[in-house]
Amino acid sequence: MSAIKYKRILLKLSGESLMGEKGYGIDEKRLYEYADQVKEIADLGVQIGIVIGGGNIFRGLSGSSKGFDRYKGDQMGMLATVINSLALSSALLNRGTKSKVLTAIQMEPIGEFYSKPKAMEALNKGEVVILSAGTGNPYFTTDTGSSLRGIEIEADVMLKGTRVNGIYTADPEKDPTAIKFDEISFDEIYNRGLKIMDLTATTMCKENNLPIIVFDMDTPGNLKKVVCGENIGTLVTI
Repeated sequence: MSAIKYKRILLKLSGESLMGEKGYGIDEKRLYEYADQVKEIADLGVQIGIVIGGGNIFRGLSGSSKGFDRYKGDQMGMLATVINSLALSSALLNRGTKSKVLTAIQMEPIGEFYSKPKAMEALNKGEVVILSAGTGNPYFTTDTGSSLRGIEIEADVMLKGTRVNGIYTADPEKDPTAIKFDEISFDEIYNRGLKIMDLTATTMCKENNLPIIVFDMDTPGNLKKVVCGENIGTLVTI
């Protein structure tokens, strides 16, 4: 059995990544790849909280630029995260891994209304806890929701799964000269103006001493490597 560096994690996944090869919605192949990676570390005994964005279905901020009321648009975005959360829960069930969907907005029987005691109880029972509907409030991103939930469940680390293998001096997909950081401080992220998460989210992590690892989630096996302490991705600390 592999040695585990992080016993309890908050995994942040983007909704866009669930599109996989599709232009919209959920790519079943990508969904099950993610479920397999989550199962792999759950079987090692890692306690897992997950927050998924909703950008593959609807983004409140971009919706407001197209005429949607921001308040309503953000509510639509929250509901999109619930759809993705249910999809991942279903995929985990298919793989034999128990999970619980908790929602920041009351919507039983779709999911149980979130509370820290409920989340902690499920984590301690070995269930994967999927934390949906953001913070339950408009004007907050799912990045901020993941920071909040990571702090609340007392996670050892926030793992931000992306399609890029870490944080660079510039966007590596646009600038071939961009240099990757193995480790970087929160202050340097602010000073360099790097957009790994929104400022509210990164500030919450800094103030509550929750480190972040940004890594490539789209390569199978990477999630296990991160929780076992392999030096992939970029570590953000104070």
